Amino acid sequence: MKAAAIGIGSNSVRMLLIETEGASFRRLLRDREGTRLFAGLDENGNLSQSAMDTTIAAVARMAKEAREQGAQAVHLFATSATRDAANQAEFTARLQQEAQLEMEICSGYREAQLSFLGATDGGYSGVIDIGGGSTELTVGQGTHLVCAFSCQMGAVRLFRQAPITGHGDLPAVEQLATDILDQKLTHHPTLNIPDRWIGTGGTFTTLSAMVKGIRWSDRTYMHGTRLTLEQVERQALLLSDMPMEERLQLPGLQPHRADIVVHGICILSATMKRLGIREITVSEYGNLDGYLKEKYSLREAE
Repeated sequence: MKAAAIGIGSNSVRMLLIETEGASFRRLLRDREGTRLFAGLDENGNLSQSAMDTTIAAVARMAKEAREQGAQAVHLFATSATRDAANQAEFTARLQQEAQLEMEICSGYREAQLSFLGATDGGYSGVIDIGGGSTELTVGQGTHLVCAFSCQMGAVRLFRQAPITGHGDLPAVEQLATDILDQKLTHHPTLNIPDRWIGTGGTFTTLSAMVKGIRWSDRTYMHGTRLTLEQVERQALLLSDMPMEERLQLPGLQPHRADIVVHGICILSATMKRLGIREITVSEYGNLDGYLKEKYSLREAE
């Protein structure tokens, strides 16, 4: 059978269509649209009508596409921006009415769990998922999670909180991220830090494309890229001093991510330093893959 999952993130709406065969599956189609839902949260924590309109239109389009490709089931879940929204009930009702889909709003733990399940292959490892509104960190092996938590720091969230106008602003933003991470780590004082780390999300694929010197759309060549802390820091310095007009000309940088990319890199740099991570492997797979794996008890095809 064919099935699809659509994830409403803080920065984009994404879709994955798969075909199952027994307990295995293969990925048929991915889609993504930048909607910047988190930016639609006002001072009272309500999503604006325009932010909801744009996101609902993207969800409806992707659901239609998945069904036209033969999907017998289309699942919908949402993460940081939606779970933060004071008017999430209104948003949920509109999605049900206008896109004909029931939405699951993931807790921070659930989001971390799905990213880990999607990005790992069974060995003891850690996963970092940097999103627009939050960052999830998970350590475990197989389906057993040693720890899984969500931090209130994402590329869009920090972009709104702490502007970066040049490399001189990087230490303050990294310190902000470190302080947020430290608050979470106090609950895991005996955590056994893995030797193997995997990164998922747009910050990682952007860094992969930048380091390799390829276009951001050449996604086949990003999966499995290894990023060192030195490479991460080098890109932060390069991009932080670069005018927006120049950033938009870089083939490895997705235009929709040009303004927030340095904040995402600061989150990664701070996390790698705090946990002593010297190298991290980029994964194209994340919470969409994890959601469908869990839903249908699937494993990667040999």
